[in-house]
Amino acid sequence: MAGRIVAVTDGDTVKLLDADRKQHVVRLGGIDAPERGQPFGSAAKENLSRLVFDKRVEARCWKVDQFRREICSVFAAQRDVGLTMVRDGYAWHFKRFADEQSPEERVEYARAEDEARGAKRGLWRDQDPVPPWDWRRTRAR
Repeated sequence: MAGRIVAVTDGDTVKLLDADRKQHVVRLGGIDAPERGQPFGSAAKENLSRLVFDKRVEARCWKVDQFRREICSVFAAQRDVGLTMVRDGYAWHFKRFADEQSPEERVEYARAEDEARGAKRGLWRDQDPVPPWDWRRTRAR
């Protein structure tokens, strides 16, 4: 599916307007970005906005999650946006769902996270960054 990004909700969720003017809530597959209210949450949203807001993208979707978001790989100018978010240090490779990625993508995303961590890019500047899945769990109590 192709369209234009009309909103960026957070560091891993966008709204895509397709050619039929239908809006889709798209969750970038393969990554998990810091939540709003979490350290680097705003920075992750800003980085994703810079990459996709008001730009034409292609979304390759494979499922719908429990929140009715379409889980997709998103490409802007043939560039994998999720991989870029990990490489820039504004998202984790979401290894819990790595089996949904191709073997090549799993390796690429894992390598990108290792490189960002080693270079202390983005959230990796924090001495002890808390993964969003752990942060959400502590808020659910």
